Amino acid sequence: MSGTLTAASELKGAQKAAVFLLALGEGHANIWEHLDEEEIKEISHAMSTLGNVHSSCVEELVVEFVGRMSTTGSVMGSYEQTQKLLQQILPSDKVDQIMEEIRGPAGRTMWDKLGNVSEQTLANYLKNEYPQTVAVVLSKVRPDHASRVLGTLPEDFALECVNRMLHMEPIQRDILEKIEDTLRIEFMSNLARTSKRDSHEMMAEIFNNFDRQTENRFLGALEERNRESAERIRSLMFVFEDLKKLDPGGVQTLLRAVEKDQLALALKGASDELRNLFFSNMSERAGKIMKDDMANMGPVRLRDVDAAQSGMVQVAKDLASKGEIMLADGGRDDELIY
Repeated sequence: MSGTLTAASELKGAQKAAVFLLALGEGHANIWEHLDEEEIKEISHAMSTLGNVHSSCVEELVVEFVGRMSTTGSVMGSYEQTQKLLQQILPSDKVDQIMEEIRGPAGRTMWDKLGNVSEQTLANYLKNEYPQTVAVVLSKVRPDHASRVLGTLPEDFALECVNRMLHMEPIQRDILEKIEDTLRIEFMSNLARTSKRDSHEMMAEIFNNFDRQTENRFLGALEERNRESAERIRSLMFVFEDLKKLDPGGVQTLLRAVEKDQLALALKGASDELRNLFFSNMSERAGKIMKDDMANMGPVRLRDVDAAQSGMVQVAKDLASKGEIMLADGGRDDELIY
């Protein structure tokens, strides 16, 4: 493909996926884990022959993607619907083979799906099940995923599950099939019904990784096409100024985790309210040194300030994931009552 692509209409499906994945960058490489081998080959080939793609084309694709997610809503799949669709594109013997594999006792399809569910989501479901059932499930998923789920479960309950796993007998096929059916009906179907909410959360995470100029450009373009989605994404985003909602303990924890030069650069472009919050949680001497460092910087580039602020946000998110601080995303429901 030669020249520069300037319109999304010039691209086919695999090419659109290639542009979108290139725009996301290496930080979202885990998306590839959800593709099968043929899809990876097709997208990789399209990616290698794209050539130059104009930023307006990339912007058009992202807005189109978010718009489609918002108008489509959630999708609920079923065995019958899958079989009906496959019969339109494949020979009947091939359809029978695929459907038999899906319906059969081979657990890999279900266990692979569970491996793609976050440990927190899976733990929230399993903590209400019998320890023996949890032991069976955790024995079937990848060891690294099982370890994270166990670490998220209540400690006494997790230890009971570990004990059951240590003394587990070979699992009868009919019992395994019942557990798979229960997971498919009660758990995976609920995940499908919440796909609309999750799609906006995913886009909020992506938008969080844009620099300020790109973020404003995409949100502005999306507002023109779908104001409701733009507002939903904006409400879910956690940005640098949201750090002002940290309690004093959270601010002090964050201060200990952030490099001093990064903090000085980030605060250089912060609001007075946020600056005062951080300075009020430093000693008088440390605050004076920080103010002197900021003054000695002179003029700084906006992109450098954006990078420092994004770095601080990421540190805050990492601390929150470890339970060391509590973050609020901007909604009133997340305000703290003392």
